[in-house]
Amino acid sequence: MEQLSSTDAAIILERLPERIRAAMIARAVEIECLIETIVEMAIANFLDAEALGFADCKPGRGQ
Repeated sequence: MEQLSSTDAAIILERLPERIRAAMIARAVEIECLIETIVEMAIANFLDAEALGFADCKPGRGQ
């Protein structure tokens, strides 16, 4: 499965409004997730409401 590279994620993030970029970075830090994954999840959730979303990515769940 192909994943978004960190370079591509950075390019996408720099094109977003500052408040959205800051919120995505903060969320990545909060849930201890790579920013590439956060960008992918945001796009996937926009395209498919049933896609893996931010609520599904909580550290420590399922242990």
